[in-house]
Amino acid sequence: MTGKVHATLDSILGQALSAIDQTADSRQLEKTRVEFLGRHGSVTAQLKSIGSLPLGDRKAFGQAVNRARDQISGALVKKGEALAARKQLSDAQKDRIDVTLPGRRGFLGGVHPITRTVRRIERIFQRAGFDVTHGPEIEDDFHNFEALNIPKDHPARAMHDTFYISPGVVLRTHTSPVQIRYLECHQPPLQIIAPGRVYRCDSDVTHTPMFHQVEGLAVDTDISFADLKGTLTFFLQEFFEQQLPVRFRPSFFPFTEPSAEVDMGCVFCDGRGCRICQQTGWLEVLGCGMVHPQVFHQVGIDNEQFTGYAFGLGIERLAMLRYGVDDLRLFFENEVAFLSQFS
Repeated sequence: MTGKVHATLDSILGQALSAIDQTADSRQLEKTRVEFLGRHGSVTAQLKSIGSLPLGDRKAFGQAVNRARDQISGALVKKGEALAARKQLSDAQKDRIDVTLPGRRGFLGGVHPITRTVRRIERIFQRAGFDVTHGPEIEDDFHNFEALNIPKDHPARAMHDTFYISPGVVLRTHTSPVQIRYLECHQPPLQIIAPGRVYRCDSDVTHTPMFHQVEGLAVDTDISFADLKGTLTFFLQEFFEQQLPVRFRPSFFPFTEPSAEVDMGCVFCDGRGCRICQQTGWLEVLGCGMVHPQVFHQVGIDNEQFTGYAFGLGIERLAMLRYGVDDLRLFFENEVAFLSQFS
């Protein structure tokens, strides 16, 4: 009986050591440990069988089982260390950098065409002596409408398709409120431009609910319409980097009097007439005029002493003309193929 159980134990030990030696990964090693040393493992079963042996044989057999268990445990630890070292070496080989390989191509981003256009506009006007100022995008009714000579019953409010946040609070429909806020805090003479996002309920190929504008304002004691014409002609020719013809057509805006729409010669056909300019040779680009006396009255400026001009232009409109973009929505869809052209 004693010889038989010792032979069984020796057989289990040999099987365990052989299985450990052939183990290829840590998961298989853990499975081998459970098979031999787990709660229901072969070596554990031998320990449980000690009670069935004669009293004189129990001690010697128990010691033999413990030695076998310790031998298997040691083999498991040694094999685990070997597998860990092998994995570490494999990972190191996998992450090794071959310095003889050619370098990977770096993909660099670029400034968004709208941001690029805003910066260009700012630089041109700063060269002409204008300061750049900003204001809140959420405005009250007074600064967005009434101070600009657009009372509550004025039909011009319908032109703006306004987003109302609450009664008397709107998402600004233009950046002209920035001019009002600036006039409330600064005395003439002054020259400013106010670039920024504006919002209107409109969406198609040439309109989006959110877009960008630049409003300009100059106030002094001797400003005339001739100054306005000179400033805008200078700006358009600098922006498009060519001697463009510029014309002013009478128009109407509540906050300027007299008012004008500004056209420039078509940059696509050099004024000969094409699909873009509808065969006219002219492109409408901005609106302008002399500041209305009522606007000066709202901010406490003496319109007998001071005069001023104001203008407003759409940044997307100028970007489309400069870069030949025919769909306004491309600026906001974040298509990599489109934006990579500006990197």
